Amino acid sequence: MVPSWPAGAATAGAGQPPVPYSYSTNPAFTPVQVRQGFGAAYPSSSSYPVSQPYGQPQAVPPPPPPPPAAAAVSTAYPPGTSASASPEPKKKINWPDSVRNYVQRSFLPDNLDPTVSRAEMEAKLKETISQANDSGVMYSINWDTMPLPQQMIREERAGLLSAQMSRASLDSQRDARPAAGSLSTGKKRKSSELADTDKNRGVPWRGLSDARPSQQDRLMGQTPDTQRYNVEEPAAKGLSKFQKQLEKRQKRFDGGYRSTYRSPSPPPSKGPVVGTSTALEKPYLRLTSAPVPSQVRPEHILKQSLKLIKEKWKQTNNYSYACDQLKSMRQDLTVQRIRNDFTVAVYETHARIALEVKDLGEYNQCQTQLWALYKLGLKGNPMEFKAYRILYFIHTANRTALNDALADLTTAEKAEPIIKHALDVRSALALGNYHRFFQLYLTTPKMGGYLMDMFVGRERLAALCNICKAYKPDVRLRFITEELGFESDGEAAQFIIDHNAQHLLEERADYIAFLTGKAGPFFENLRAEAFRRIDIKGQV
Repeated sequence: MVPSWPAGAATAGAGQPPVPYSYSTNPAFTPVQVRQGFGAAYPSSSSYPVSQPYGQPQAVPPPPPPPPAAAAVSTAYPPGTSASASPEPKKKINWPDSVRNYVQRSFLPDNLDPTVSRAEMEAKLKETISQANDSGVMYSINWDTMPLPQQMIREERAGLLSAQMSRASLDSQRDARPAAGSLSTGKKRKSSELADTDKNRGVPWRGLSDARPSQQDRLMGQTPDTQRYNVEEPAAKGLSKFQKQLEKRQKRFDGGYRSTYRSPSPPPSKGPVVGTSTALEKPYLRLTSAPVPSQVRPEHILKQSLKLIKEKWKQTNNYSYACDQLKSMRQDLTVQRIRNDFTVAVYETHARIALEVKDLGEYNQCQTQLWALYKLGLKGNPMEFKAYRILYFIHTANRTALNDALADLTTAEKAEPIIKHALDVRSALALGNYHRFFQLYLTTPKMGGYLMDMFVGRERLAALCNICKAYKPDVRLRFITEELGFESDGEAAQFIIDHNAQHLLEERADYIAFLTGKAGPFFENLRAEAFRRIDIKGQV
């Protein structure tokens, strides 16, 4: 069979009839021209290629040159269209800088939300920008204030959750209602009626698809949150109880619930409080608000209160009462900003009473305030309390603070008897001269003995360890009494018994012996336990 050829086919020669060609029965392939555009498949001037004999390579025509750059157009088409349906391709879109910044801001690490995936964000971005471009508002929208895609996704999720809760609430109320025939038609309301009511108020009914805000509103900033906050107060007065509860529930789940209550705060005072109370006794209460002048005692009333407290302390020694009243006095002085000689007297009195009962916490608070008051040049007993300060640091084993306290002393202060005694105590302990230390302990001036009572026990254990090394196999109990500063042999024996060392006491014919040869390792362990670092509440 000879095929018919179109006009313009290859001929054998000029004026000769077309030469018939035979096709292979099963050709390996049929070469065709590559399609370069969206016009006709083949130009009218072209002809079908001639088949070569089977087994020989086919001649493939060279591809045409590429079109010039000026003729290049974008081949992107809107979703749902094809090349054949669109006669002209769309031009390349030049995105404004505000849109580019909006996309970049959406993917900043600070704005990312772990509950929103990247695919969801990209889909939402594409939807938002495409709809803005199609509606022609891409250049008029303020993209700097446009909600980010992750924010839109969260709002949609919250709206879905609110809609589910609304449906559940409506279903429960519908189940709880009596039969339809028993109610008047005037009290029945459908969800569409509720939606219309909410639309009139400016609040979208999230449970209905037809009441959902349009994309145009969302693009222009009218999100459900912004619409919800535009509710006018007069329109909300006629709401039912159920609708009010529903609005509150929507605000909570959408993250828009904000409490408007603000606790009243008193106006700031322009100066110190001037007390007007005349009560001599007042319990101490920690202040939680601005002080009230009617509950604060002036200075002349506080002087009477201090005299009353001293008298009651001498009579009853009730430390709970005295400490409570003195702290109340200190509070009244503080809120009135009174810093004078009377303030020093109050703190010194409280410090002495605290030393008597070994309340180092209150003593240290008073000591800290006195240190600042003495620097102001106020009258008091600075030498006495500087000596107490040195003994206090010896007790707490705070070498750094002790060195600072010694560096602050002048030559005249070091010559004061009470301060010289404290310095001698420190020197005796540094040299390990326990004989000298216990002589100083028995002659401590003023109230320094109360502070030394707090650390004399551990120093006795250290001295016993030295005695056990120097005197063997035993010593008289009387020797222990004299060297360690005990008042009697009974007190010395009780000290040894209190440390579970009664087996080291042995009664002889005319004296009681202390077995130093066996006591060495036992008291070494006790000394190591006693010299652990002391941590006291309120320490500076």
